[in-house]
Amino acid sequence: MSGVESRTRFRFPTAILLTCAALGVAGGLLLAPANWISTILFPGLPFVSVALAGLWLLPSVVALRLLRRPLVGLLVGLLAGLVIVPFSGYGFGSVATNLWWAAFTELPFLFVIWRYWGTWMHYVGAVAVSVVYPLLAWASFNLETMPVGVRIAFFAITLASCVGATALGILIADRLRRAGVGGRLPQRRAARSTGASTDA
Repeated sequence: MSGVESRTRFRFPTAILLTCAALGVAGGLLLAPANWISTILFPGLPFVSVALAGLWLLPSVVALRLLRRPLVGLLVGLLAGLVIVPFSGYGFGSVATNLWWAAFTELPFLFVIWRYWGTWMHYVGAVAVSVVYPLLAWASFNLETMPVGVRIAFFAITLASCVGATALGILIADRLRRAGVGGRLPQRRAARSTGASTDA
């Protein structure tokens, strides 16, 4: 990556920042009720609760797909978390939670230094978090006390939720781009992403 290209990638014009702000607010408004629903369902219906997990990926997936710029996924996750804080029983812990989920949407692109934006890269993050999250939440959901079949179902529900939310985020971003939201992509990046979409 040339020095000029690198500086361009990490430049955030006002239009990009405003778009991220709008996506962050919209994401926060979506996640605020989802957070409460998940919390209420957790004690009695934990599997229904985990079925909502993919929603925490949605704002960042939309941002990365729409804007195709480094770190916009994390930025939108941060903003969505800040929006949730007044409505959440977890306070600023909601910001950390949002950033944790947003990181998985960003990591696949970090590994290629944000030079490739193929559609399938979004699903890499979704699959990764759908494996990591159940392992980290193992004790919280008392999975060690459940039969093997139930554990497999837990992983399957998490995977379906994360992949489904990612697909929805890609769809929303593509519709927004057709509507003129997000501005024009640089020519080189647009050509690469178009080719990647055709390959996906």
